[in-house]
This record gives sequence, structure tokens and C-alpha cells, in this order.
Amino acid sequence: MVIQKNKILTAEQEIALLQPIDEHVGQIQKKIDELRVDGTDKVITALSNIENAKHDRSQSKEEKAQAIKGYKADLEKAKKVEAQNKSAINQYIDQAEAYLKEHFEKDYFQHVKESTVQEKIAAEKDYQKNVQTLDETYKKENAKLSDPQEIKEEKQVYKNKRYDAKMDLQAEERRIKDRKHLAFLKKYQLIDLLKMSRPSFTELLDQKWENYKYTFNRRDFLLRNGLYFAIIIVFIFLAILTPIVKGTPLLTYNNIINILQQASPQMFLALGVAGLILLTGTDLSIGRMVGMGMTAATIIMHQGINTGGVFGHIFDFTKMSLGVRVIFALVACIVLCTVFTTIAGFFTARFKMHPFISTMANTLIIFGLVTYATKGVSFGAIDPGIPNLIIPKLNGFPTIIIWAIAAIVIVWFIWNKTRFGKNLYAVGGNPEAASVSGISVFAVTMGAFILAGILYGFGSWLETARMVGSGSAAYGQGWEMNAIAACVVGGVSFTGGIGKISGVVVGVTIFTALTYALTILGIDTNLQFVFSGIIILVAVTLDSLKYVQKK
Repeated sequence: MVIQKNKILTAEQEIALLQPIDEHVGQIQKKIDELRVDGTDKVITALSNIENAKHDRSQSKEEKAQAIKGYKADLEKAKKVEAQNKSAINQYIDQAEAYLKEHFEKDYFQHVKESTVQEKIAAEKDYQKNVQTLDETYKKENAKLSDPQEIKEEKQVYKNKRYDAKMDLQAEERRIKDRKHLAFLKKYQLIDLLKMSRPSFTELLDQKWENYKYTFNRRDFLLRNGLYFAIIIVFIFLAILTPIVKGTPLLTYNNIINILQQASPQMFLALGVAGLILLTGTDLSIGRMVGMGMTAATIIMHQGINTGGVFGHIFDFTKMSLGVRVIFALVACIVLCTVFTTIAGFFTARFKMHPFISTMANTLIIFGLVTYATKGVSFGAIDPGIPNLIIPKLNGFPTIIIWAIAAIVIVWFIWNKTRFGKNLYAVGGNPEAASVSGISVFAVTMGAFILAGILYGFGSWLETARMVGSGSAAYGQGWEMNAIAACVVGGVSFTGGIGKISGVVVGVTIFTALTYALTILGIDTNLQFVFSGIIILVAVTLDSLKYVQKK
């Protein structure tokens, strides 16, 4: 069939272009189906029969065993036939794919693409013509009117017609876009039949890219990623500015490693609070928990007898081996942090108290208790051999980063591959609906707080090793803001039920890198707080815009 270039195709013409391709591939598909009748088809049937027999309660155990034995015999026969025909089937599939590669784009899809381009041009012309007609009509009608109310009404009618015209244009553009997308998919619909829905990696990639282009929306994309772009631009600016101002490059191997080391303990904190934000909550006590955990860990792993006391008592753990002290310190950090997050979680889950209140109470209690117990003193350095046990360097690479990667993998698995993770998203998205569907909102909320406590404990323990001690009630002040901001920047929504672990990782890395860059430039710490506050404000604003748009 000869198609004139730059011509808009009718539906009948498009069908006529596709028909010879459908027929040719269909003939090959028929041959493949004939070869699959006694092989692959019977394999599928036998497997289905075996599975059904296993769950058939109308038969006795002996009858089930006998039936399954027969089905397995059928399965073995079918597999032999399938193996014999595999080579011939693959040859037919290769023939069909070669034909599609040669003819689909040239004889069909290219014509559809050219048609859609012309359809867009025609739709835009029709819209402009329609608008021009509306403008002329409005001016004529408006010139006849003198009453202000009538003029106002006529203007409103004109605006409504302009809006309808715009909606018609957008509807036509969507139809054209759908036509092109469906035409593209026809090739893979044929391939799916040939391969029984087992496309190659390249074919999957091609389809995903097409689907991404098809669903891409510029406004949504900017709402989701606009803040990332802005922060990256700022970081690039800082990377250019640092050598000029300080005479040293920012993006060196050592600086990148230092950024990742600083980010590693904070990754645990952000992963913990991310689960609470997913439930539309937060945690204001993170910084104080870090101070509490580091104080406990420093006391246990202290170099020599502690110079400071707890409630007036001087502890001495030097008689324990280093390994035992390291494990004891970790357990102490986890237990202390988990106890307090459990308390906050209980009041939140049982009494519907907002996490802002329950965790703020935790902040005051923890800081008050630790400061009173220790008189606010810093407990100094831990035993110098301990950091090499917890975060040794492998060929110069700090293993604290590996701890963070392990945490990311574990929490990702919990969020995405466990029932608790699915329930977490469900409760965060709509707690009432989750409750009606049989999910315990109380248990999920408590689980999120307990998981957060465990992660806080690990984070404070790692920070103790990284800083070689320095445990005090004041340490960690403001860290909750960094953790919460990292989650929000990473796309964990305060509206609940929305967020990814990958976003949390990106958020923590971005925040740590920016803080590191500003510190190298000598920017005052107070101004860094201002910078963080602006980022949080913008991130939450963009998140709110996304929510409003969905509503």
C-alpha cells in the first residue's frame, strides 16, 4: 500500500498497513503454536493439574498421590516434546523478529508517527482558528452591549468557550499520543505471543523507555525533582567556588569519602524517622537519643576508668575484653533508644497522640535525665583499639560506609518485601481503610517506632566509634532536623504512605555534602541552619503541591 508522506492516516489505512505484518507473523505464530501443542501447552496444563491436585480436598491422600503421579508422568513426556521442538520454535521466533525488524518500523510505525505529527499540527491550527472565531464573535457581541452586567456575563461566556476549546485541544492531543503509543506496542504484542511473555532485556528496556515517554508530565517531573535540580546546581556552584576561595578542590576522593563517612551514622537516623513520616508522623527526639546513646557507649567503651559519674557512680568496664564492651555498648544503645521510642509509639498508637507531642516529651525527658545523671559533662575518648573493631579501614576504605549500605538494604527489604512494610504503606496512606481491611494500626505504629529506636541505637553507636567517644547529653543537637529534612528532600511525604528508601539515601547524601561544602567554605554554622530551613520549607511546599494536585 502506497502512503503519501506527511499524510494523516485514517483508521482504515492504519489497519491496512499493519495487516500484512500481522498476517506474516501470524503464519509463523501458527507454526509455533502447532509445535507447542504437545510440548509447552501440555507442560503448562500438567503443572496446573499438579498444583490443583495438591489443594483438592475432595480426594484422599492416596488418591491425590496417584493423581499427581499421573500428572508428573504427563509432565515428563511433555517436557521431552518441548525440548525436541525448542530449536525449531527458536528458529521461527528468530524469523518473525527479523521480519519485524525489517518491516515494522519502515512499513507501518514510521507512517503512524508522521501521521501523528501532522495530526498535532492540524489540531493546533483548528484550535487557533476556533479561538480567532471566538475572539471575533466576542468583540462583535460585546460592541452591541452597554449594560455592565450583560458585558460581564458575555465575558464569562467567552472565557468558558475559550476554556472548552483548550480542553478539546488537550483531548485531541491525548488521543494522538495514545494512537502513537498503541502503534508502538503492537510490535511487542506480537513478540509477547511469540515468546509467551518472555521478552529479552533489550525489549523490556525499550518498552520501559517508551512507557516513560508516554506517561511523562513536565509539571509532575518538576514537582518531584525540582528541588534536586536546585540543590545540585547549588552544589556545583560551591564546587566551582571552593577552589577559588580556598585554593583547594571540593570534589576530591578524600572529600567524597569524608562526606560518605559523615553521612553513614545519619543514614541510620533518617531511615528510622522515614518510617514515622510514612505514617504522617515525625520524631523530635532523635538528636537527644544520639546524645544519650553516645554517652552510654562512651562510658562502656571508655579508655580506662571513667572520670565522670552517672548519678554519682563511677563505672569501670576495663576488666571486660574489647569485643564484649563493643557488643555491650551496642546493646545498651539499642535498648535505651528503643525503650524511649516504644514509649512515644505507645502514646501515639494507643491515645492517638500526635508524634510531635510524644517525641517532644521524649526530648525533654531524655535531655533532662542524661544531663542530671552526668552533670552535663563529656566522657572523653573511648579505647583507641575499639574503632578498628567496629569500623576498620580496608585498604584505606572506611567500613562505616558498609554499615550504612547494610542498613539501607535491610530497611529496603523490610519496606518492600515484608507484610509489615506493605502494612506500613497502607496505614500511612489511609489508616481507617487499613483498619477495616484487618490491619492492626496499633501494631504497625508500634513496629515503626521500635524499628526507629533500633536504627537510632545503631547510629549513635557508630557515631561514637567515628568520633572516638565524645559522648555527652549535648551531642546530636539539631540532628533530628537533618534527618527529617533529608527524608522530605528525598520524597518521603508528610501526607503519608508515600516514600522510597532510595529517596532517603539521596536526601541524606545531599544534605551531608552541602553541609560539608559550606563548612569548607567557612560559612557560619548559624547560616547553615538558615540554609537547611529554606530547603525544608521548599521541600514541604513542593510535597504539598503534589498532594493538592492529586486531590
